[in-house]
Amino acid sequence: MDIAVSYHETVTKLQGLDLPGKGPFDRLDWFALLEDPLFVQAERGGEQLILPLQVGPSGLSSLTNWFSFTWRPLGSSDLLLRAIARDLRRRTYLLDLAPVPEEDGSASRLETAFRKAGWLIFRQQCDENHVLQVEGRSFAEYWAMRPGKMRTTLKRKAKKVDVEILDRFDEAAWADYRAVYAESWKPNEERADILEAFARTEGEAGRIRLGIARAEGRPVAAQFWTVEDGAAYIHKLAHIEAAKPLSAGTTLSAALFERVIDTDRVELVDFGTGSDPYKRDWMELNRPRYRLTCLDWRQLGAWPAIGRALIRHLAPHNRPS
Repeated sequence: MDIAVSYHETVTKLQGLDLPGKGPFDRLDWFALLEDPLFVQAERGGEQLILPLQVGPSGLSSLTNWFSFTWRPLGSSDLLLRAIARDLRRRTYLLDLAPVPEEDGSASRLETAFRKAGWLIFRQQCDENHVLQVEGRSFAEYWAMRPGKMRTTLKRKAKKVDVEILDRFDEAAWADYRAVYAESWKPNEERADILEAFARTEGEAGRIRLGIARAEGRPVAAQFWTVEDGAAYIHKLAHIEAAKPLSAGTTLSAALFERVIDTDRVELVDFGTGSDPYKRDWMELNRPRYRLTCLDWRQLGAWPAIGRALIRHLAPHNRPS
């Protein structure tokens, strides 16, 4: 049976497909929020695979933005993935795929499929992902294993703020989140409208966990989490710098961890990407995220990029020890 490969610039023709999802960044409603999409679809019989891409000035890349924890193919068929990899050589000479996980084999699957389809592949770690595997512990058992300084801080400061955790989108609470973020150490959010649209969707589905800590009625810390399929995702957190002595961020984080572990009964807490040192205090496992640069050496336009990739690959910090 032949494999059909097609290209779509909106999610409209993909709606209703039963695609395997492993979190918030595998859903079509997430991809619908992003710009310049190109969905590559392969079908054979009743099986399908989607590669969500976006169009750039010199090639194609993963359909992501700064907010994405991860990116991978939607579907499990290696045969369909190889068919897409072959067909994409008619569309571009360059694909930049990141941040790709390996704990589920996605990075190796992509690398193998594109290499077998004739692409030259450069694979590098581009980020890291801190997670907590709950392993049946209660919050009290988890908390007893945290650094002593964290436990002491919570004991001394917890009563200085009031904590509210919502499982729905609330306009006033979101306004509090935005106010805290504006006075925090965080940089201005690029396309904050995408974040809000995502939060609204998660709120409608009952997946949101929006936490606000207040001191004397004023919001001083805010966090945006979601929960689904046994996993909690920590998307955004911020606290007002002037209120740092209150340790409201620690108090709010502990309250949210307690909520998702003891009430939502999650098996995994995912702190997203980034090498922030404080994440190590809360998490217990660090997983790599990879960038796959796929280049079609048969096309002349790929050669400058191949040269740059070779230089990066041969740089001292990339050489095996």
